Amino acid sequence: MKNLLFLVVSLLASTVGSICGIGGGIIIKPVLDLLGLASVPAISFLSGCAVLSMSCYSVGKGLLAGDGGVELRSGTPLAIGAAAGGVAGKQMFTAIKSLFANPNGVGAVQAACLTVITLGTLLYTLKRKSISTHRISSPVLCGVIGLALGICSSFLGIGGGPINLVALGFFFSMETKTAAANSLYIILFSQAASLLMTIATHTVPEFELTALLLMVLGGILGGAAGRQFNRRLSGPAVDKLFVTLMAVIICISIYNTWQYMAV
Repeated sequence: MKNLLFLVVSLLASTVGSICGIGGGIIIKPVLDLLGLASVPAISFLSGCAVLSMSCYSVGKGLLAGDGGVELRSGTPLAIGAAAGGVAGKQMFTAIKSLFANPNGVGAVQAACLTVITLGTLLYTLKRKSISTHRISSPVLCGVIGLALGICSSFLGIGGGPINLVALGFFFSMETKTAAANSLYIILFSQAASLLMTIATHTVPEFELTALLLMVLGGILGGAAGRQFNRRLSGPAVDKLFVTLMAVIICISIYNTWQYMAV
C-alpha cells in the first residue's frame, strides 16, 4: 500500500505539474509530508528525483518534437542561473537542517515558506490582469532571476513550482502555456544541479530504493500524460486548474507547518 501511494502521488502530481508547468514537486512534497511516508530529507530527495524525471521527459520530448515552447534566448540564461541556484539551495537546506536536532524542524520551515510563496502566487495570479509586466532581455538579469528561482526550488524540494510561472509572466510577459514550457526547462537544470550536489557532498538521505523507482516512474508517466492534456486544454482552463491547486496546497502547507511544529 505504501509503495502504491508513492506511485500514485508521483503520477498524479507530475501529470498536473506538466500541464501547468509547476513541476509536480509543489504537490508531491506537501502531500508526502502530510502522509508521513518518509523522513523530511528523504521526501525532499524523492520529490526532487520525481520532478527531475518528469521535466527531463517533458523538455526532451518537446525539443525533439520542435514544438517551439521553450524560448532558448531567455530560457537558457535562466536555466544556467537556476542550476547555480539549485546548488546554493541544497547547501541552504543542509545548513538549516543542521540547526535542528529534530529533522521535523526544517520540515516546518519548508512548509511555512511554501505557504507564503504559494499564497503570494495565488494572489498574483488572481490580480494578474491589472499588473504591468516586463520583457527582460539581458542575459545577466535572466541569470540572476534564474539563480533566485533555483535557490527557492532546491531548498523547498518542489522543483520550481508556481514561483517560476509568476516570474516568467511578470519579468518576461509570457502567456500561461509558454511559461509552463519554459518553467519545466528551468526546473530541469535546477534539479539536475541539486541532485549532483547531493551526490557530490555525500548527503543523500536514507530511502527505500523501491520508493525511488516508483517516484521516477510516476514522474515519467506523468510527464507523458501531462503533455497530451496540455495540448488539448486552453490557456484559461490551465489557469483555473492552477488556481485550484494553489488553494489546496496552501491548506495542506498550513496543516503541515502546524503538524511539524507540534512534534
